[in-house]
Amino acid sequence: MTGITSPEQEWILILDYGSQYNQLIARRIRENQVYCEIHPFDTDLKQFSARPPGGIILSGGPMSVNDPDAPAFNKEVLDLNVPVLGICYGLQAMAHHLKPGSVSNAEKREYGRAKISVIKRNALFAGIPDENTVWMSHGDHIIHLPDSFDVIARTDNAPVAAVKDHTRPVYGVQFHPEVVHTEHGRDILHNFVRKICGLKGYWTPESFVDSTIKRIREQAGDGKVICGLSGGVDSTVAATLLHRAIGDRLLCVFVNNGVLRKNEFSDVQHLYTEKLKLPVKAVDASDLFLDRLKGVSDPEKKRKIIGNTFIEVFDNAVSEENGFTHLAQGTLYPDVIESVSFRGPSVTIKSHHNVGGLPEKMNLKLLEPLRELFKDEVRKVGAALDIPFDFLGRHPFPGPGLSIRILSDVTREKVRLLQEADAIYIEELRSHNLYDSVWQAFVVLLPVQSVGVMGDERTYEFVVGLRAVTSVDGMTADWAHLPYDFLAKVSNRIINEVKGINRVVYDISSKPPATIEWE
Repeated sequence: MTGITSPEQEWILILDYGSQYNQLIARRIRENQVYCEIHPFDTDLKQFSARPPGGIILSGGPMSVNDPDAPAFNKEVLDLNVPVLGICYGLQAMAHHLKPGSVSNAEKREYGRAKISVIKRNALFAGIPDENTVWMSHGDHIIHLPDSFDVIARTDNAPVAAVKDHTRPVYGVQFHPEVVHTEHGRDILHNFVRKICGLKGYWTPESFVDSTIKRIREQAGDGKVICGLSGGVDSTVAATLLHRAIGDRLLCVFVNNGVLRKNEFSDVQHLYTEKLKLPVKAVDASDLFLDRLKGVSDPEKKRKIIGNTFIEVFDNAVSEENGFTHLAQGTLYPDVIESVSFRGPSVTIKSHHNVGGLPEKMNLKLLEPLRELFKDEVRKVGAALDIPFDFLGRHPFPGPGLSIRILSDVTREKVRLLQEADAIYIEELRSHNLYDSVWQAFVVLLPVQSVGVMGDERTYEFVVGLRAVTSVDGMTADWAHLPYDFLAKVSNRIINEVKGINRVVYDISSKPPATIEWE
């Protein structure tokens, strides 16, 4: 799966004009087994001279090309002599900067679904019906096309819905082919990548494993590597790749922070040592973490306490060891994209995602074997590494663990309540064959208590909220429409089996406007 070191050197360059769908464009390209990278629109293209892309996509963006500080089109894009596809703003940027093209504010803006008519057959629309539904999101429209450009599709409201340069393989669409609402969007991007760019699709999980193992060996040399394990999919896949590459010159550290799921520390240790044969040093620091979390309600403070304490525990755990040269972590591509966006480094990255200066503090070089991958790609690589499906299919779990699912101060008793309720919920999802159809499911301990009646006794106990969402990538999500009888059984079991909880509610909010996690 790595276009960087594959013999074919196949990849697509996506230039970022600020679109909220940038990651989605990248995912669609990778569905065609072609590697791609996202770079700011003003990236110096000379840096790719030794490894030229097989095609370039100009993303959409929120601005008008007529704004004074609007991102400009770099004409050097066309000098690379590779196919180009402009999407929405990307198309308008070309039209605005290539004479005699012009773009102006539309009398009638176009947002949402629209019907396009293909009026000139071409490779981009190969195999696509003449009439189909697309997703529009624009307030400007093209008034005059640049020389050599022809209209190839239109809508009732947009006379220029798609264009092609009849002298070279340069295309543009006013709609967003990357979103699911565009009926044949995947086909359009497939046509661009495979038919127009002529790329074959060599980027597979197996090729990624082979090339990444080779790259790890080159980076690590004869050195030794430390890897912190969270118990999640990302760090586990990273550690397995590292172990395949350098064997027992790897040391993994798995820390119990006291806010893992029920039996998580022992269950995951068993997977690591018995099934994956990873060299793991397990450290139970739950009392230290819970003591420091005592009385803390603010979620960001919880994240910082857990992050800082982890660094301390991790540092102590490896202080007895000698000769380490590298620190490995499971950074994924969305984190990389966020740091290089032309809009600047994100100021909203949660503190538990950071390594807290560990590489510098420990005088180690950083290894990030998964930094090219999205979450679903990590799972595919994990499958290629023979990591058990039951583990790879586990729902995402936050770095600060159950602490941010306790919507008040953290106590040992609240952790116990949440662990027990969560274990029942997950157990029932699995036994009803619902777990794999849900993107993420969990229980939240609410900061309220309610009156209840159990037998002849009046109770005043905690309320928990059940959350379950369906999603493709977590960027958007809908609440899972779980069967009523299933919810009734879960509620009944939690109330009867977890002393301290007497009421269960179900969250039916979608993202947006809500988030998946509550904090």
